Amino acid sequence: MHTKQNFFDRIVSFIIIVILSLLCFSMLYPFWNSVVIAFNDSRDTVAGGLSFWPRKFTLENVGYVLQDPRIANAFLITIARTGVGTLVSVLITAIMAFSLSRPQLKMRKVYMALAVFTMYFSGGMIPTYILIRNLGLRNNFLVYILPMALNVWNMIIFRSFFNTLPSGLLESAKMDGAGWYTIFFRIVIPVSLPVFATLSLFTAVGQWNAWFDAALYISKPELMPIQTILNTILNTSSMRELMSKLSGTAATALKNSGVSSRAVTMATMVVSTTPILLVYPFIQRYFVSGVMIGSLKE
Repeated sequence: MHTKQNFFDRIVSFIIIVILSLLCFSMLYPFWNSVVIAFNDSRDTVAGGLSFWPRKFTLENVGYVLQDPRIANAFLITIARTGVGTLVSVLITAIMAFSLSRPQLKMRKVYMALAVFTMYFSGGMIPTYILIRNLGLRNNFLVYILPMALNVWNMIIFRSFFNTLPSGLLESAKMDGAGWYTIFFRIVIPVSLPVFATLSLFTAVGQWNAWFDAALYISKPELMPIQTILNTILNTSSMRELMSKLSGTAATALKNSGVSSRAVTMATMVVSTTPILLVYPFIQRYFVSGVMIGSLKE
């Protein structure tokens, strides 16, 4: 039964709402301000006072980023590495986690210890580079996939989730003659969609934002992902602005172009984050819903 709030409860609720609203505003405003700067004329932005909406709307800043001929191919490379890399990583990580969650696996504690060991100790950048080179993965698309095929942290999360699955669900399938692969693909994955969706999103975001591996292992422009290309554009813009302070001719050219380093920075952020943000609404429901309800009958 709903109880009517007294005056004190209303005051407390109002204060809580105000505090949470201010907290949300303080977190969202910097992102919105970046979008405003990205779509505002750079010469007008320099004047300051830009707050909630563009005073002089323009697509010139975004166009400066997108006009690079490498952008289209870089987007395709990034989409490919994000799709293939996420699928491979989540599948291999989940298979390993499911194996380590089964008591039938011998020496599973040893395997788990070895996996956790890699979270604390690694070979370092130079040995890793030598390994990648010796494996023939330099200037190879697989360098985006294979080194990230297994994520130990995600494996631990998967394993913890699989440990909570009702034993009767798996035992009944075994009694019906199902093998482990059948159980995993036809039973475990369907009832584990929330954790699969969540970790897939985290993996996809990591793949989409990755740029350092390409900077280390890729020299062919046709294999460069979008983040590496955008980082190059951003550095080029910063260099242009630096040179404009040293040369009167360059300063005039930069002024006439209507593009500044700050505007390009914000436009780069908009271009690089918008596609991955559009994916989130399609899997949002898996974060708050569970599909285990009704999977077992009493």
